[in-house]
Amino acid sequence: MTVARGSETLDRVDDPDEEPRLRIGEVARVTGLTARTLRYWEEIGLLKPFAHRGSGERLYSVAERERVTHIRELQDLLGLTLAEIQDVLASEDTLERARRAARADAPTPKRLRLLADALEANGRLVDRINERLARIKEFRDECVERGDRMRARQLELEADQRRASRR
Repeated sequence: MTVARGSETLDRVDDPDEEPRLRIGEVARVTGLTARTLRYWEEIGLLKPFAHRGSGERLYSVAERERVTHIRELQDLLGLTLAEIQDVLASEDTLERARRAARADAPTPKRLRLLADALEANGRLVDRINERLARIKEFRDECVERGDRMRARQLELEADQRRASRR
């Protein structure tokens, strides 16, 4: 099978031990997303298919499918925007490059540079999270104040009602 990854074309032998690859429609089905969403995520750099067949068909490995799941969790559980998710993924990708360099026993200067990049990306991520937490706290405080005002008004109305029923 001829497969293109990035700008290069790779010849892959169908190996029964090789991790199964899914086409974009199959990934969409198993993740509950649309193929259009996956293409958009690819366009903005959140996701990169493992390979493209000669026909241009996208193929996804387990790692890419896990990345899709991770992106959905960041959206659904944390409410992050795609821009914020890009920062999260950039930080994680940079850290993974540093790990691979350490495992490959890369020269110390390269490992230091990768760690510095990872620290910078992580710092940006922490800043974004802090901004979001501050906005959430502000919104929560407004809700608590509104609830306090409603409780006070409720007590006033109940007192008025008791006074009116005594007359």
